[in-house]
Amino acid sequence: MPRTAARAAAHTAADDLHDTVRLAVAALREAPPDAWEGRAGTLEWDCWETVEHLADDLFAYAVQLGPAAPPLDGDVPFVWQARRPGGPANAVHADHAAGPAGLLQVLEACGALLVAMVRTTPPETRAHHAYGVSDPAGFAAMGLVETLVHTHDLAAGLGLPWTPPDAPCARALARLFPTAPTGTPPWPTLLWATGRAELPGHPRVTAWRWDSSVRDDGAAGPA
Repeated sequence: MPRTAARAAAHTAADDLHDTVRLAVAALREAPPDAWEGRAGTLEWDCWETVEHLADDLFAYAVQLGPAAPPLDGDVPFVWQARRPGGPANAVHADHAAGPAGLLQVLEACGALLVAMVRTTPPETRAHHAYGVSDPAGFAAMGLVETLVHTHDLAAGLGLPWTPPDAPCARALARLFPTAPTGTPPWPTLLWATGRAELPGHPRVTAWRWDSSVRDDGAAGPA
């Protein structure tokens, strides 16, 4: 992809992530204060842990782009630890004493960190991800998918509505799920591609992964 196109793709992806994190935080602020210990949808984690996991994902993608020579064969070696057996292994944990408002502030801060890194990192930068060495636009797209689908999980557990706009969902699908159906609504298709919903005319997804590798076809999603 030409440098100018790659830079434009990165900025679009960063804008999508910025807007979606803001929407997610606004939606989650409506949760009852006593609901955060319940399970997040079909996940094995409670809602508090799931927000920490999401914040940790955004943090991890941001720092992977940070070194002058990002690693191409592994993660930047932070220590990721679970606080209980079966809990998410995170480097990021929120202070319970700060309550749900503090938890969401941690999420917002980690989202802003990734947005800033994507906007300021040269578009030709490459860094390791287990699903394919990626570029800044790819890391933004990964953060976007994490935010979209984990907010879906959280909304189910917290009893909240969550239907994000079509455009960022379509761009995330095009960037990370190049073989996903294109003639179906983007949000249900993204839920299907991540194993969270049925999609009429297509078999249920029971095992999934995205493709974060950089392709030469300009696959950063539709403008």
